[in-house]
Amino acid sequence: MGTRVRIVAEASHDSVATAASEAALREIERMEGLLSTWDPGSALGRLNALPIGTSVEVEEELAALLSEAEAWAERTGRAFDPTVGALLDAWQVRGEGRVLSDQALRGALAATGPGAMTISGGRAQRRAAGAWIDSGAFGKGAALRSAASAARHSGAVRFLIDLGGQIWAEAEAEAAWSVEVAHPRERHRTVVRLRVHGVSVATSGASERPGHLVDPRNGRPVTDWGSVTVVSADPLEADALSTALYVMEPEVGFEWAQAHGVAALFLEATPEGLVVTPTRAMEAWQATARETKHEQSSHP
Repeated sequence: MGTRVRIVAEASHDSVATAASEAALREIERMEGLLSTWDPGSALGRLNALPIGTSVEVEEELAALLSEAEAWAERTGRAFDPTVGALLDAWQVRGEGRVLSDQALRGALAATGPGAMTISGGRAQRRAAGAWIDSGAFGKGAALRSAASAARHSGAVRFLIDLGGQIWAEAEAEAAWSVEVAHPRERHRTVVRLRVHGVSVATSGASERPGHLVDPRNGRPVTDWGSVTVVSADPLEADALSTALYVMEPEVGFEWAQAHGVAALFLEATPEGLVVTPTRAMEAWQATARETKHEQSSHP
């Protein structure tokens, strides 16, 4: 998936922890074979290369994941949209980047959205030239969900899977993991510390790769305004929503998250300084001053 994975596992015996880690890694590799958009031989890669108008049967697991992603696109007013591939190509997000003409932008937008690629009844059809599905905002979440299940079934009782910045934290409440949320511009500086268990934590922002997040609704790159962190018991939800809320930008994104009970943390970089705004649901995951002090003294 174009990133690194780190797994920390605890179990009754070292051999069990090792087996759980290996099971999680194998599951991530399997999901990469299903969802990679860098490998043309993956299941999604083959789907993205379909001739225009050709309808094919999609394997059950992939069809279910794509239907799930599409459901989140609809819920977020398409601030998250898995069919954003044509826009990524147009802006050369995976290359050097480029300035786009209005005509080229209109063409890319025409190849984006639910009409560009359709998946229904277990069958898929690519309906617009240049259209393809990008798993970048839901693939990590899907892989983490499967990897966590594999580690759990292999006997690990407390584990952390870090897949390129999105994590799954498995633990009982009393043994919660400490997760740091960094300043969006100063990555070495911790702004908020979370205490999490049985959930995934995903963060989206544009400071490290300006222009790589594109708003599917207007086709233009999202400004580098800060970051959004989402905590959810469903890793795919955390992945998709952190992207959607960032695309919505701070005010609208916060209102949407608050209205839908999403545990989200907005870090907005302003000329006056960093504005830190958690939703009500996120406050439950923030470490107290006492917990933070204890952790800092325990882990100098």
